[in-house]
Amino acid sequence: MEESRDITVNAGDIARLADVGRAAVSNWRRRHEDFPQPVGGTASSPLFSLSEVAAWLRGNGKSFEVSLGDLVWQRIRTTADDLRLGGLVGLIGAFLLFLHREPGAWDEHGLRPLPGRDGHGGGGWDGRDGGYGRDDRRAERDGHDGRSLAERDGHDGRSLAERVAAATADLPGSAEPLPDDRALLRLVARLAAADGPLAAFEFLCERYAEAHSRQLAVTRQDVAALMTRLVVPDGGTVLDPACGVGTLLLPVTTPIGQELSETNARLAAVRLLLRGTSARITAGDSLREDRLTGELALADAVVCDPPFNERAWGYEELTGDPRWEYGLPPRGESELAWVQHCLAHVRPGGLVAILMPAAAAGRRPGKRIRGNLLRAGALRAVVSLAPGGPDLWLLRRPDGSRPPSRLLLVDAAEDLSAVEPAWRAYLEDPEAEPSAAGRTVRIVDLLDDEVDLTPARHRPQQGALDFARDFGDALDRFRAASATLADAPPALEPPPERHDLPVTTIGELAKAGLVTVLTAPPRMASGAGPVPVLTAEDAAAGAPPSGGTVLDPALVMVRPGDVVATALGAVRVVAEPGAALGPQLTLYRVDPSRLDPHFLAGCLRSAGRSAHPGSSRLDVRRARVPMLPIAEQRRYGAAFRELTALEDGLRETAARGETLIRLGFDGLVDGHLRPCDRGV
Repeated sequence: MEESRDITVNAGDIARLADVGRAAVSNWRRRHEDFPQPVGGTASSPLFSLSEVAAWLRGNGKSFEVSLGDLVWQRIRTTADDLRLGGLVGLIGAFLLFLHREPGAWDEHGLRPLPGRDGHGGGGWDGRDGGYGRDDRRAERDGHDGRSLAERDGHDGRSLAERVAAATADLPGSAEPLPDDRALLRLVARLAAADGPLAAFEFLCERYAEAHSRQLAVTRQDVAALMTRLVVPDGGTVLDPACGVGTLLLPVTTPIGQELSETNARLAAVRLLLRGTSARITAGDSLREDRLTGELALADAVVCDPPFNERAWGYEELTGDPRWEYGLPPRGESELAWVQHCLAHVRPGGLVAILMPAAAAGRRPGKRIRGNLLRAGALRAVVSLAPGGPDLWLLRRPDGSRPPSRLLLVDAAEDLSAVEPAWRAYLEDPEAEPSAAGRTVRIVDLLDDEVDLTPARHRPQQGALDFARDFGDALDRFRAASATLADAPPALEPPPERHDLPVTTIGELAKAGLVTVLTAPPRMASGAGPVPVLTAEDAAAGAPPSGGTVLDPALVMVRPGDVVATALGAVRVVAEPGAALGPQLTLYRVDPSRLDPHFLAGCLRSAGRSAHPGSSRLDVRRARVPMLPIAEQRRYGAAFRELTALEDGLRETAARGETLIRLGFDGLVDGHLRPCDRGV
């Protein structure tokens, strides 16, 4: 590869490196003719020269410095397309593992990390030297004998490629040669010297997971940590038969894993071996090609986050497999095959923690296996981690001792801190009632026609005093909300004779300068952030801003009196400043001396309601607006406000009524309520 080949970046990379939103990059391209032109990619996903982008940002007074880690990552992205990206990251991981195991080999092959701008091999880069640095180029010229670094012999006569292959022979998959990219290898060596091989590879894995977030499923860190705390013993071996990139095995001292993807298995092995563990990771299909035999057949504990809803998991060829001790998994219940695979590979008395889809606790085809797991005492707890799943199943392989008579059910409701105390208390005494975070249910009561183990279906009943308080509060809130509706209808009446009002359109108002139409950036950093965001859901419900984002010059900040509308016709007039306009919203900023915002909001609302039923989006520029004097507009605007207030009151009353109805049904069934002659 040519040493002068430049590193390329896409718009998302530029936004991340410059610490702005992607909308800002789009604005730069649209507003500045001198913004660098694409050097590759496609029309929808263009690639730009990193050095040209850096020079442009500096020339426009924008701070821009690429960390050494990002420089390595962008070089990797430039070298490999998306299909080969994981393989190249794995090769770089093998190289880092070699540097970790044989640090003295750097000098022998001309890989001694040269000083960076900070004097110790690290430092950032601002784009002035084209991506590699003058020191790198000088080192490539000095003493270069025409052979690549991978081919150059060390003191023992072996090439770098041979030494890396020998030092990393315990990695899974077929050994591939190192990339013949001197600049990349030197950058990686410099990053390893600055941050350490482990930190360097973790950074690259994080970037790889972000780049392939749709294809690469990574267990949430908090869930992964919880799973290992619940079942992993002190010392001993821990197996993950669907280990992915090794997330669940990172805290383990003696990890064993198998992974379908050879690339992911290699990444997992590098992550674990760089931590100094005696990891053994194999590549292959765990269900069809179970390679954990012999001394690896039984682990002390098993953790697993298997693929969900896999219909082609091997149902036909595995019909008589001895692992199906609790029943042949139905074709559509691959998760129950994983459960039994995990139990088959843990020692008697060993624990298993496996993530399951929420539906697996109650799907009818799997009820026979669920029942057998309960009867044998293998299934000990089902934990709902969040609404909609996933659930965490905790199991123990039977060892001949008497199984418990109760199953632990925990509805964590996203509060994971409640799970571990409930599990520890259950392990101490399975027959006792645990803390308020969970409850135990008699297994005999679960062995009905459904064998439904969904925690939400077995919530503990409230005490009479608590229920009476909740029902009374719900009744009071419903009465208070419904009482306001009596005076809510606006004062409207039909005129003696209908007459057509002269009308204009939003488009014409915009041309005349009465309205400025603004849209939110197509993408923005979502989630937590210091800037509140008014979302489409907030606008539809009349709720305060619920989103959050980071500061970005491309954000559209709303002002009091602005009219915001969703694509489906919900319209609101903003009362408070300080929030950013969220995606899928359009803002109409009016000249209040000539156009009343509430009047405009009512016209937009009417246009949305009269849109064609088959249309999913309103053409707002063609929406009709009556041409009225400003005083008359304000009278109409007041009526529109009253109608909106009535709508909000009805929505609140309906919500209060739903709560009252739910409590009423539950109370009558549970015995907390009874009918009375006078009504409620």
